[in-house]
Amino acid sequence: AKKRNIWQPSVYYALGKESFYIAGHDISIRESMDTYGALIWPGAIALSQFLENNQQHVNLMDKSVLEIGAGTGLLSIVASLLGAWVTATDLPDILSNLTFNLLRNTKGRSRYTPQVAALTWAQNLKRDFPYPSYDYVLAADVVYPHGSLEELLETMRHFCQPGSQTTVLWANKIRFQSDLRFTECFKSSFNTTLLIELPQQEVRIYKATAKE
Repeated sequence: AKKRNIWQPSVYYALGKESFYIAGHDISIRESMDTYGALIWPGAIALSQFLENNQQHVNLMDKSVLEIGAGTGLLSIVASLLGAWVTATDLPDILSNLTFNLLRNTKGRSRYTPQVAALTWAQNLKRDFPYPSYDYVLAADVVYPHGSLEELLETMRHFCQPGSQTTVLWANKIRFQSDLRFTECFKSSFNTTLLIELPQQEVRIYKATAKE
């Protein structure tokens, strides 16, 4: 029996629950193990902490925010707690866990109830999001599913069009050549500023606006 106790914590971890203290609140995230969107990636944590610590530069209060590839929802939860009106998007099969995490962590704590919408990159953008006018588009560790990088860029460009006031905040852990290639494409598509680099985590956070 004693041996079994030793293993219990790792079994609990496999069920996937992580806790954070960000933006003055305990945030509890339920992960699901069957998809990419299941895990919390380092870019999401880094961008969440950046938003909390830089509210004078990036003030989300009463701003409209869209997150693409929201996954388990940590970043959208933090944006909601910081006063934003958030729409979190991801693939259809990820939305139930995303919705669960968003509502559990923002209920009674945020000015606006976060919304959830299905979004497959580059599909039906004009139909489903005909007049995008978000103040901020958030993206964290979205470069991971390698097959979809052109679609990802097209999606970012749809939500951050010339003449718009939209700012993209993109956080990424550099893992593969594809990350570097995507970064080059991103920089050529937008006016880009490197906001922060975290060498230990190999994470970079970029701010971007549309080229006129």
